[in-house]
This record gives sequence, structure tokens and C-alpha cells, in this order.
Amino acid sequence: MSGPTVALSLKQPWAALLVAGLKTVEIRKWSTQRLGPLWIHAAKVDDTRPEAWAWLPEDLKPLAELRGGVIGQAILTGCVTYSSRRAFAADRFLHLNHPSWFQPPALYGFTFSSPEVIDFRPAIGNIKFFAVP
Repeated sequence: MSGPTVALSLKQPWAALLVAGLKTVEIRKWSTQRLGPLWIHAAKVDDTRPEAWAWLPEDLKPLAELRGGVIGQAILTGCVTYSSRRAFAADRFLHLNHPSWFQPPALYGFTFSSPEVIDFRPAIGNIKFFAVP
């Protein structure tokens, strides 16, 4: 697999939504200074919240069924700090999470550009950034 050497794991359907370009901010409880191209890994565990799956268009369902591997790539362009529910809610249509999901004192939004779907490649994931051979 050529391209990025580092991946970030997202639960489905968030991974599919990101690589399809429908989600441009990934929310985390930790910040990063890392920038650049990343593989997007679909975790083995789904987000079970119905509101997460409500964002998924019919044509992305096959992509969102993939688990435990890399499904795309994107460029990590920055990290936004959300220190209030109001700031978090203002970017709702970028990260797609309901404002009630905000957890003080802060959440962090990893901003992405240039998403691309690739052929599925099985890979073991990790909670933070991880190397992909």
C-alpha cells in the first residue's frame, strides 16, 4: 500500500462519511499537532447511535459495512478546539455530531481535506494514530 504511513481509526459510519467527503471534521477528546496525509481506518466497532447512521446516504451503505481495515485517505489540515457547546454546535454540519455530544472542558476537531476512497485493505487499528506498513 503506497501513500501515507500513518492511519487514524474511526467507527463506522464516520469513516465512510469522512472518506466520501460528507464529514470534514473528526471529533476527539485529545488534540494533535500532526498534519498531512493519513489513511482512514474503519474500526471493528460501530457507533451504535441511530443519529450517526441517519447521516449515511443509501449509496454509501456498502462502504460503511467495511470493518477492520483501511478504506480511504485524507489530508489532516488542522485541529480546532471546541471549548463550549456553542462553538461545537456552530460546526455541527462539519462534524455531524449533535450539540449534546459536547463534553467539557473541551473537544477537538481534526479538520480534513482531499478525501479519497480506496480499495479495502485489512489492518489492525488503534485508538490514536498508528503506523500502517
